[in-house]
Amino acid sequence: MTETMTHNKLIRMATQMADFFRSQPDRPAPEAVAAHINDSWSPRMRQDFVEQIRAGAEADPVVREAADLIRI
Repeated sequence: MTETMTHNKLIRMATQMADFFRSQPDRPAPEAVAAHINDSWSPRMRQDFVEQIRAGAEADPVVREAADLIRI
């Protein structure tokens, strides 16, 4: 798998989480996405994801907000 494919996959996975958590009333979607990523993704995955967002990768607004809450 190429590096670009890996990065696209991370953003796609985060977008799927955002779609799910938008419908959950118990907490704001960006917080829920970030919590799930922080709990489930490896440090390398989190770092790659945040770097891509900071580099300007196209992403859902919820995903962009979540990136600010990711532990790297």
